[in-house]
Formats: sequence, structure tokens, C-alpha cells
Amino acid sequence: MITSHQARSDWATFEQTAPEVLLAMRALGKAVDDSGLDKSLTELIKVRASQINGCAFCLQFHLNLARKLGVPAARLDLVAVWQEAAIYNARERAALAWTESLCNMAGQPVSDTAYAQVKQEFSDSEIAFLTTSIAAINAWNRIAGALQFAPPIPAENLSGGEQ
Repeated sequence: MITSHQARSDWATFEQTAPEVLLAMRALGKAVDDSGLDKSLTELIKVRASQINGCAFCLQFHLNLARKLGVPAARLDLVAVWQEAAIYNARERAALAWTESLCNMAGQPVSDTAYAQVKQEFSDSEIAFLTTSIAAINAWNRIAGALQFAPPIPAENLSGGEQ
């Protein structure tokens, strides 16, 4: 059954209703940003997690951020099929595999193989912050997805009609 999408709440209401949550979530994000992990990489994993979790708001939000950072369009376009796309390096592949493992851990435990792959490319400190980044976007996906926030479409992307 296909139903139309209607927001249950919006970003502004959430921000006013739960400012402490917003502060705590922003603190997680700042800790990851301050860790030294490449911002383009963390945005790429947030895009992939948001795709997996079906969160339109977070997907659009992080696509917008990634574009502002200069992440090439092809890297964003192909992230859903990263395993088949040769444009991602070993470090990115490990981060994306780790992202998928953590997003899907309710259905299957995170494997030793996935951990070994991420361990090969990242230090213990980097794994801690990478894992925190994935955990944070999963939390945001559940907040924005459950409340069905409308995606933040940049004005330049609105055409006013079908193309």
C-alpha cells in the first residue's frame, strides 16, 4: 500500500521541544569532527546509513553537506552500490562496510570479518570515532524518520515542475 508522506513534526518543533537532545547530539558530532577523521568520509557514511535506514531528511541533509564539502557527484551517486563501484579506496570501503554492519546489526551481529576489515584501515581511535559517527547518524535517522521531517531541499534544486 502506497501512502502519501506527511510530516508528523518538523525540525523547528523538535529543536524547540527537545533542546537538550539537540545539544547532546551536536556534542557527539563535534567530538567526531574534532577527532581528525576526514569530513568527506564521515559525510559519505552518513549518506549511506541514511539510505539504509530510509531517512529522507537525513539523506538530503548529508547530501547537501557533502556537496558543500566538494565530494564529487559520482561518489555520492554510487554510494548505494559502493561494493560494485571502483571509485572508492580501501579505507572508504572499510568504513562503508562497517557502516552497513552497524546499521544492520539487529538482523545479524557485526562480524569479525567486518571488524578485521575496518581494523586494517583505521586506528583504534579512528574506529571509536567512526563507530560513534555511525551510531549518531542512526539515532538521527530514527528521530527524523519517525517524526517524518520534510527533507531540506536547497532552493536551487526546486524546478517548480517535472523535467
